[in-house]
Amino acid sequence: MKRLLNCTASDFMEMNGHQLREAIEASEGRVVLSEVICATTPLYPGLTNAEYAAAFGADLILLNLIDVDKPNVEGVSVENPLTVITELKKLIGRPVGINLEPVDPGADGSEMLDNLPGGRTAIPESLKKAKDLGVDFICLTGNPKTGVTNTAILKSIRQAKEIFQDDIMIIAGKMHGAGVRNEAGTGIVSKDVVTEFARAGADVILLPSVGSVPGTTLEKSNQLVQTVHEQGALALTAIGTSQEGAAKETIQQMALKNKMAGADIHHIGDAGEHGIAVPENIMDYSLAIRGKRHTYVRMATSINR
Repeated sequence: MKRLLNCTASDFMEMNGHQLREAIEASEGRVVLSEVICATTPLYPGLTNAEYAAAFGADLILLNLIDVDKPNVEGVSVENPLTVITELKKLIGRPVGINLEPVDPGADGSEMLDNLPGGRTAIPESLKKAKDLGVDFICLTGNPKTGVTNTAILKSIRQAKEIFQDDIMIIAGKMHGAGVRNEAGTGIVSKDVVTEFARAGADVILLPSVGSVPGTTLEKSNQLVQTVHEQGALALTAIGTSQEGAAKETIQQMALKNKMAGADIHHIGDAGEHGIAVPENIMDYSLAIRGKRHTYVRMATSINR
């Protein structure tokens, strides 16, 4: 298996979830994942936010706010909605994943929580529909005010693993409190939580980026990443706190510290501009963790290769 750094569109087309994970692991902390909102007007009309993110150096694209009961990506026109993910992958030549949210009805909300449609939640029916849509990976996490808890995520990991087996890579974890009172700041994640997630079948454990939520220091993040790796999983550090719209220097600091912490995948969120990170910040993050060589190659490589 090639390392992801050397993979092109034709390589990605042949990968299952297990092979994608191996390609990421072989890249030694130099993989960029850009999350984009697919249900809103893109940065500029005529294209998708996914295309902008890919053009600025993202290796993996994660679609937020997609409803698997009514799949739609703004900027992609298809007769059959069930083919929208397949069509998007043709346009960008990158692996594409989606968020599904393990909502906990018993969550102790720190604010008024939203009511999500079933197609956005990580119920078994939605997991099966995600597989039918042809996603390459799934991210079990929570948007703000959704009431997603670690307990609910753990349950969804087990269900997802049973449905996906090795076909789809599973990412799981919280990048912020998601509106839950006792799972914010330093209470978002612990060594016990990441151990449970990995043993339940998660391929990648999502952790808050260094410097994103209160208490996420380099030292603490490094300890969590070490625990993830000891359990045989990969670690993803996520910027889900709107800092994807921060200054270039902030992004560069976070990027380097996440790499020092041992991240295998570097996530940058969707709240910079119109459902996407500030595009230059995607590129600047990539430059910080892997330099011009790999950044420019990813930006320039044709989808026909």
